[in-house]
Amino acid sequence: MMTTMTESFQQQINDILALGVQKGASDIHFSSGYYPTMRIDGALIPLTDKKILTKTDLEGLIGVLLGKDRSEKFEQTKESDFSYEFGQDFRFRVNIYETRGCKAAVLRYISNEIRTISDLHLPDQIKLFSKLSQGFVLIAGPTGHGKSTTLAALIQSINTERTEKIITIEDPIEYIFIPERSIIDQREVGSDTMSFAGALRSTFRENANVIMVGELRDYDTISAAVTAAETGHLVLASIHTNDAPQTIERIIDIFPPNQQRQIISQLANSLSGVISQRLIPGLRGGLVPAVEVMIANTAVRNLIRENKIEQLNLAIETGSSAGMISLNQSLAQLVGNKLISLEQAKFYSPNIQSLQTLLK
Repeated sequence: MMTTMTESFQQQINDILALGVQKGASDIHFSSGYYPTMRIDGALIPLTDKKILTKTDLEGLIGVLLGKDRSEKFEQTKESDFSYEFGQDFRFRVNIYETRGCKAAVLRYISNEIRTISDLHLPDQIKLFSKLSQGFVLIAGPTGHGKSTTLAALIQSINTERTEKIITIEDPIEYIFIPERSIIDQREVGSDTMSFAGALRSTFRENANVIMVGELRDYDTISAAVTAAETGHLVLASIHTNDAPQTIERIIDIFPPNQQRQIISQLANSLSGVISQRLIPGLRGGLVPAVEVMIANTAVRNLIRENKIEQLNLAIETGSSAGMISLNQSLAQLVGNKLISLEQAKFYSPNIQSLQTLLK
């Protein structure tokens, strides 16, 4: 009887996930008191032909996703991140959590296809970061705005064009890379290594040229990443910040005051650039990327070294000859090309007055 129920829940999950992929959903939500819900082009769409999920339903569905080992760990931590696969074409990043005593889950679809920078309609300047032999490249933006996809595109560009040893450190592993010209070792936190920081420190003994860090979360990870960039590695990482100045401030602020002068100096020397992106609903459907690109030229490095972070926005706005793009410049171009609406551009703009000036 128990086996039959488990198989039933398994089938329900797989059917909903397959439907989500078919409809182009980026995420699928399971929460008590709601229909199973998909996020399509940024909007939440409930599956009203399904039944509203109860606490009992979720115990069964999420029990299947977690399995026995993860279930035991979940009861202690109340959080779980992992990947889930079925068939050859369906792979998801899963987050399980509790809300008011009920389990809930969000599953993000990860395509087997790793799209190129051109496929993603990202600025050509971003390709420059995949040509570097060493440095520190940061992909910034809110959750759900394509940071992992951009990271994967950069790594795949290196994989297809260069002979390098690449190590990725992820929680969980998302895109699966097939080695082409490079050697790629993918390490998952929790199963292949115990922490981002520990795995980063190990790369010094693993003869890596390129290191990808799924997320910069804490002092130890950021410290190890900066050190790796300083010691001749190319380090690419994502961080949950809104723009380049906030990214620099976040990194500096995570260090204690007596170490901030040192990290400022290290960043000024090792930083190669910051890519900040938003995915915006397009006028023709789908999501369109608006991208800020800061390239660490001499002017940017000097501003960081002198801790004049508030002046970085001006350096980006006036740095087009160096390949830099401000978010407002990107938004104005998208409006001009009739790819997004003016209302959406204003919603995402950091400075509406500046945006309107650009549009004139």
